[in-house]
Amino acid sequence: MRYGIFSDVHANLEALDAVLDDYKKEAIDEFLCGGDIVGYGANPKECVTRVKAIARVTVAGNHDWAAVDLFPTTSFNPLAAQAVSWTRQNIDTADEEYLKSLQLIFKNVDLTFAHGTLHNPEEFNYMMDGYAASQTFDILKRDICFVGHSHLPGFFIQDKDKRISYQEKDTLVIEKGKQYIVNVGSVGQPRDYNPDAAYCIYDTDKKKVQIKRIKYNIETARKKIIHAGLPKPLGDRLLLGR
Repeated sequence: MRYGIFSDVHANLEALDAVLDDYKKEAIDEFLCGGDIVGYGANPKECVTRVKAIARVTVAGNHDWAAVDLFPTTSFNPLAAQAVSWTRQNIDTADEEYLKSLQLIFKNVDLTFAHGTLHNPEEFNYMMDGYAASQTFDILKRDICFVGHSHLPGFFIQDKDKRISYQEKDTLVIEKGKQYIVNVGSVGQPRDYNPDAAYCIYDTDKKKVQIKRIKYNIETARKKIIHAGLPKPLGDRLLLGR
């Protein structure tokens, strides 16, 4: 099975279309989305439509739930909160129903998937260090879990002695006796100082995970944000990947 796994589109249609076009080269069997389809960007409706059409499963992100009043914006910075308010005015009833339907965790025989962590997933905490990763590893029943949320692609690895390490390589080979948490990065708003859209491929036969990057028309996405009346810094940050 070859999974196409992506997250944090954030209403960036140019980035999403570039990623979906690049996936066409990869013989993907099934697509999974890690949430935050909306928020920050200027094309929430179009991105919801694209994701609904291609992803068999999408887990809920904090921006998805905030846009439909299922998660408070009290923890959001002012720019993010403003974007949530704008998004609410620019999606329709069908979009709202879809976002409300998203569940927090997905599991199948191959993997587990959540937006932020398995530990209290409804709080949408960030997994930024080994301690946060350990709380998810303690719950994880599969060999591998995929997450997004931080917009920082990378791998947490726990060995049989429960020692946790972290890698930022673009390729991971699954080894027997270890567990893995893969952050697939962000399609629409990377924050690792690489502005290229990030996405992931998981090949269960080859036991291989790849984080891939693709360039997209950032300037168009930026101009759309500004012209829509969203905060200008939300567009400018796309140029820097931060």
